Amino acid sequence: MAARYAVLGAGALGLTVALRLAQRGASVTVFEREPVPGGLAAGFRIDEGGQQAAARMDADGPPWLEKFYHHLFRSDRLAIGLITELGLGDDLVWRRPRTVVLWDGALHQLDSPTSLLRFSPLAIPDRVRMGAAIAFLRLLPDGRRLEGRAAAEWIRRSMGRAAYDVVWGPLLTAKFGAAAEEIALPWFWARVHDRTAELGYLRGGFQRLYDRLAERIQGLGGDLQFGTEVREIRRRGDAFDVKLGTGNLKADVVVSTLATRLTARLAPDLPEEWRTRYEWGRAYGAHCLVLALDRPLSDAYWINVNQPGFPFLALVEHTNYMDPGDYGGRHLVYLGNYRAMDDAIFSTPKEELLAAFLPHLKAFNSAFEASWVTESWSFAAPFAQPIVTMDYRDHIPPFRTPIPGLFVANMFQVYPHDRGQNYSIALADRLVRSLAG
Repeated sequence: MAARYAVLGAGALGLTVALRLAQRGASVTVFEREPVPGGLAAGFRIDEGGQQAAARMDADGPPWLEKFYHHLFRSDRLAIGLITELGLGDDLVWRRPRTVVLWDGALHQLDSPTSLLRFSPLAIPDRVRMGAAIAFLRLLPDGRRLEGRAAAEWIRRSMGRAAYDVVWGPLLTAKFGAAAEEIALPWFWARVHDRTAELGYLRGGFQRLYDRLAERIQGLGGDLQFGTEVREIRRRGDAFDVKLGTGNLKADVVVSTLATRLTARLAPDLPEEWRTRYEWGRAYGAHCLVLALDRPLSDAYWINVNQPGFPFLALVEHTNYMDPGDYGGRHLVYLGNYRAMDDAIFSTPKEELLAAFLPHLKAFNSAFEASWVTESWSFAAPFAQPIVTMDYRDHIPPFRTPIPGLFVANMFQVYPHDRGQNYSIALADRLVRSLAG
């Protein structure tokens, strides 16, 4: 009889684990609290007023848009491979949109060696110094030799104080807040090393990938239960009792792709020694205010907001990458943030956020008026960005927990790489190989 697997979470990681297990003939059930698959990469139908449907929709409906901006890099080979494996490779679009920095009231392009040499907020010697340090990080094949060092200190020493103050310091502070000085250098290495100027996007939205994954798992005999909350996991003899909001399920093996802290809450039998070491660390939540405009705001795709005084850290104009015609002529803009999970932004009504955020858009287009906004949506997600401090590596849990048959796999384990679809897929493949062993 095939082993019965319960997979908690239907993001890129959970679905890839379920697919690979189902391909090996295992009996797999995936539990997801949300009504659609995709996790942090899940989308919404832009004609649905931001409300998720009760079930996955047909591919022929209005296009999906991610609740939190997403794209691929050329280095994301496993994600590209999975998209191709699922028959969606022809819809993967590669383009090289503009990335700029808002500094001192002006927008400055900064997305290539050539644009760095022209980056006027830095003096020419500082531009050359910063370029040399970036080249070093790109050529360094492994970030492990950088362990035990802080990114902020290394940047100031290697690139100079001006490069830190204008470019990197505002980005680290916007992403990690008061922890900016503690962030591990290997994480910064991966951010520079892994990224490419050419970006990939799945036409129609990455939700198509997750719907296709769900369909493939079901075609292999797997079961996916959306809108289902797991409340407790306990080992009873030689099997698990998985307590749900709607009843119980028996499983031989449980794979939790939830944040480690959430898994610890669900599994009360995890020993205190394990909890002390691995139920650890801080994470920020993600928030995006998404706007549909009746005209373009700028000519850039990605704008890093390095100038102080703004209520968002990045402005991403999706339709300066993909054609507005794909979205009924809408010009789609994300205003993104990472914040502590008790921050007021997560409980502030959307109308109040609009009132606070929209006046700042004049910095990107002096002609902007609030009347340009035709639709808007607000999305939030907890545990979206781990705070990757210098002691982070010592607290990454192994896949196997002290409870036989309970495994954990989540974005906290992709270190030194940043969270992303590609590294979730890579983690899933590693886990399934270890289960087979």
